[in-house]
Amino acid sequence: MPTSQDMTTDLDQGLLDALQHQVAVFARRAEQTRLGGTGQLRNSMDRAAYLLLNRLDQEGPMGVKALAAGMGIDSSTVTRQVAPLVDTGLVKRTSHPEDGRAVVLQLSPRGQARLDEVRSSRRKLMAEVTDGWTEEERESFCTLLTRFNSALSARQAGLPPAEREAEQETKTETETETQTAPAS
Repeated sequence: MPTSQDMTTDLDQGLLDALQHQVAVFARRAEQTRLGGTGQLRNSMDRAAYLLLNRLDQEGPMGVKALAAGMGIDSSTVTRQVAPLVDTGLVKRTSHPEDGRAVVLQLSPRGQARLDEVRSSRRKLMAEVTDGWTEEERESFCTLLTRFNSALSARQAGLPPAEREAEQETKTETETETQTAPAS
């Protein structure tokens, strides 16, 4: 079985250097703008908050453990990240419908409105940034970025390289379907 060192010697070092550099630049630019939208600071949202609200919107109410597992982070991190969302009324804690002792997190109407506002602003930003791109270029970029994110997720989860490709294909198909599904 080839090691990661063997794999990098088989690949174009210059291309890998350019790729890692562009990923670093992308991460910095995304953080600088917080992908907050088109000129409206009020429409910016912290990355953790956006991802939590988005997951609750797409998958519905769930417990902390399920939310953590779905996001690939630990429960204590979710608990810490959810606290300000509860405090500001974007997320509400409710009793589990089948087990009243358990608590589930649910997107509040205020949270839904805020998420919709941020999504709208981010869509405008994406349209502005990719102005001049063809629809095919946007789709290709989205597909490749989804595949890249899936590969990072699979690696983080500790999947062996052979299983990563299968995991990537499944996630890419699911995430692409989710991205192209009509908004609720």
